[in-house]
Amino acid sequence: MTETESIAYDVVVLGAGPVGENVADRTRAAGLSTAVVESELVGGECSYWACMPSKALLRPVIARADARRTPGLKEAVQGPLDTEAVLAHRDYYTSHWKDDGQVQWLDSIGADVHRGHGRLSGPRTVTVTGPDGAQKVLTARHAVAVCTGTRAVLPGLPGLADVRPWTSREATSAKAAPGRLIVVGGGVVATEMATAWQALGSQVTLLVRGKGLLNRMEPFAGELVAEALGEAGVDVRTGTSVESVSRQNGTVVAVTDTGDRIEADEILFATGRAPRTDDIGLDTVGLEPGSWLDVDDSLRVTGSEWLYGVGDVNHRALLTHQGKYQARIAGAAIAARASGTDRLESEPWGAHTATADHGAVPQVVFTDPEAASVGLSLAEAEQAGHRVRAVDYDLASVSGAGLYADGYRGRARMVVDLEREILLGVTFVGPGVGELIHSATIAVAGQVPISRLWHAVPSYPTISEVWLRLLEAYRDN
Repeated sequence: MTETESIAYDVVVLGAGPVGENVADRTRAAGLSTAVVESELVGGECSYWACMPSKALLRPVIARADARRTPGLKEAVQGPLDTEAVLAHRDYYTSHWKDDGQVQWLDSIGADVHRGHGRLSGPRTVTVTGPDGAQKVLTARHAVAVCTGTRAVLPGLPGLADVRPWTSREATSAKAAPGRLIVVGGGVVATEMATAWQALGSQVTLLVRGKGLLNRMEPFAGELVAEALGEAGVDVRTGTSVESVSRQNGTVVAVTDTGDRIEADEILFATGRAPRTDDIGLDTVGLEPGSWLDVDDSLRVTGSEWLYGVGDVNHRALLTHQGKYQARIAGAAIAARASGTDRLESEPWGAHTATADHGAVPQVVFTDPEAASVGLSLAEAEQAGHRVRAVDYDLASVSGAGLYADGYRGRARMVVDLEREILLGVTFVGPGVGELIHSATIAVAGQVPISRLWHAVPSYPTISEVWLRLLEAYRDN
């Protein structure tokens, strides 16, 4: 192999996370030769440092919490979790940070994997620098898909690097529970990791700059999660910013804007994400390095005929499942254009249009209680100019919820478009509600009329009976 080997493909994919893998799957299924370039582990952030390890850490935590609310069982589960066993379970689900299985899957669909750092080096061209410094030039006949995802953003605090702070990567891959942990942030990563490590033996202090948690959801979601975190022993402080941080004799010292001095063994900053586009050669095709990629609904970069930005890099919905959805749409669009047709199904909900990004994005936060939502919140719907009404219901009043857990606490809301009488958004908060959200996603994405939802009969006695109660509340008020 020479240092300047040149290989032509129909499609070149930058990034082999779940998004890049799904683009490759769709383009290979369409018969297009496809190369996938990856500088780290095939499987990406989700497989090794995000979705899979975090949920592996959280599942025993949630299962124990549910057991403690179950008569006849709660007495048997009062002791601490086996932290070593939980971490081993986490390691299993990350394949011990080895990607052999994911590489085999790409091989099985006929995609070529190129290890190394890939950079655009002009239109339809990607130069890959391998671990040994050798270079290969990959050219794409039809498309280059940028699927490089995001990285954690750290605040610009003086001396922060010397503190060796945790980001989401360290929080999900730590080999032991720190005795004391400061978590800075109020979003999904912050609340989930506070939940996990508190249950695994850490004393957690959660510092939130804003007024509450989970501010992208309905306000009651963050309120219920904050209340439960406090009951679990987490010290939750809202309206609090970190002014300085240092590590003194191994101990982290954080000073807040209120003058409080908090000591811990580790500090996690869960304060946002930035696109991994700073060193992928965007400047060679007239784009700004480090920028989010502006795309149309087929995920093609604005102003380009061949460049696609799929997943987190386009900032439409920073969620693995939504990125995989975009990848399926992008792969279908690339294949259609490669076939020579300009007649893509570009109408809303068409085969080549990522319409769900705009109004039907589902998400589950795996705290205790779980928080799950899809579509627009009440505030978002009103800001968008819709004439809407929010319908709320106490989940604890549903028979299935009482059977699920003693002392069940939760809440449900549906946001109704009064002009069309369809649902624009749904939010559930409570134990076990993560498995409810797909029914809501179908209702929102399918724009199912309320008159038809009356005929979707929930099984008794399940928590899903909340659907009937929400419809009754809408009818009766």
